[in-house]
Amino acid sequence: MKIGRRKRNIILTTVLCVIILAAWTIWGNTALMVNTVIISSSRIPAAFSGFGIAQVSDLHNAEFGENNAKLLKLLSESKPDIIVITGDFIDASHTDVGIALGFAQESVKIAPTYFVTGNHEASSPQYDTLKSGLEAAGVIVLEDEAVSLERNGESIALMGLADPDFTVKGDMFGEVPAMVSTKLENLNDGEGGGYTILLSHRPELFETYVGSGIDLVFAGHAHGGQFRLPFIGGVVAPNQGLFPEYDAGLYTDGSTNMVVSRGIGNSIIPLRFNNRPEIVLVELNAE
Repeated sequence: MKIGRRKRNIILTTVLCVIILAAWTIWGNTALMVNTVIISSSRIPAAFSGFGIAQVSDLHNAEFGENNAKLLKLLSESKPDIIVITGDFIDASHTDVGIALGFAQESVKIAPTYFVTGNHEASSPQYDTLKSGLEAAGVIVLEDEAVSLERNGESIALMGLADPDFTVKGDMFGEVPAMVSTKLENLNDGEGGGYTILLSHRPELFETYVGSGIDLVFAGHAHGGQFRLPFIGGVVAPNQGLFPEYDAGLYTDGSTNMVVSRGIGNSIIPLRFNNRPEIVLVELNAE
């Protein structure tokens, strides 16, 4: 049976397009990038102008190069003043604490490193092992705690929330926003109205952060919507469902800014589409 030239060309073109799309998708899942975000505010102390914060989120035990050498190289080249890890450092379904701790032991050599938990830490029976290993490596683990960052005699408050799943699984009765609001109120006590930075895994709580008067939030969890469509954005995200409102990038409401990382690794869905893994580098600018 002979195939006509036109039909054969259509088949060849289709096969070629499939191959190109597959290659592009595979590349897009491994091609780490750095996205830089400038945050300007008159509330930022002058001493912190130019202060760089590198965000790593949702690693999920992924490795980029042997012992995450590629990821660490990008971090080092970014020359951050601090590194923040915003949850899901491990994956509850295939936890490898060694990968996470190996990364942490190197990241602290680049810059002071701070960590908050995600839902996967809350679901993993190995979290206590991870936490003790992180602290032994010199990582500051923030579980509903605040620390002061000092620079040339001025300071800003760095707060960290433990993931809500440590307290309540899911949010059937809508209690999580009120719980987080109470925690933030307690953390804000004694900060004297200065500039505040919050590390929290959950971007869907943006309205709560705004209501609590937080200046800058670092979040993850959404994986960029996993599959990103041109002009539309992410398709699906945990706790937000289809076409999530807070999937990636910078969101602003009044004086509150939230940076949502697309993250680095994958979990339930093993592939991303049009959604490269990223390190976010935030630079503060005192106006």
